Amino acid sequence: MQVKTKAIVISTLKFQEKSLLVTCYTASDGIKKYMVHNVFSSKKSNQKIAYFQPLTILEVEAFHKNKNTLEYFKEIRLAHPFHSIPNSILKSTIAIFLSEILYHSIKEEEQNINLFAFLETALLWLDTHEINANFHIIFMLELTKFFGFYPDENTINFPFFDKREGYFVPYQTTDALNEAESSLFKKIIGLKWDATSNNLTSNERYSLLKILLDYYAQHLEGFKKPKSLEVLKEVFS
Repeated sequence: MQVKTKAIVISTLKFQEKSLLVTCYTASDGIKKYMVHNVFSSKKSNQKIAYFQPLTILEVEAFHKNKNTLEYFKEIRLAHPFHSIPNSILKSTIAIFLSEILYHSIKEEEQNINLFAFLETALLWLDTHEINANFHIIFMLELTKFFGFYPDENTINFPFFDKREGYFVPYQTTDALNEAESSLFKKIIGLKWDATSNNLTSNERYSLLKILLDYYAQHLEGFKKPKSLEVLKEVFS
């Protein structure tokens, strides 16, 4: 079946000498994997490679067989050319980190219009605004709304956060953060990435990242810690 859809590049893997295996999150069908031939062999190879940078938003025509096999692009262009993300070390590092988060989080080959809209809106905001050092943390927390384990804000007055249950409790359980960690975690609940205040130190930010990664691993089978985590730590230290 031939489809026209927007697609967000999640990951790429070089195949043999000239081709790429590209994983995208599409507006039409969720996760899709594509084979792109001769990316490194044509005179316009630099232009082609630019299409497949982490979290690039594409407009594509593609053939979807929907049989758990590799798909193929017929036409491809940039839906929203990024202006600042490719030229900012901070923003490009965030994009690499979040692309890994999405790669290990989203597995469904099915349409989710609300999730795609969230991702597109977040990426366009990142590209068009001054860098917010908390962006990736807020992004990860907001993303849990689409996976079904966003923390229960109705219990936020309790002192301990139970990662397995996804809510705060009055006593420390086996799966709960300690009181200091729980207090830190509360700082980002309900926080928006357009907030101008930066109320987190670099150490607090890194602690929150580790908490969120553990939280993801608790709720998403097969979730892996991003390889770019240490690079992100260095960039924001």
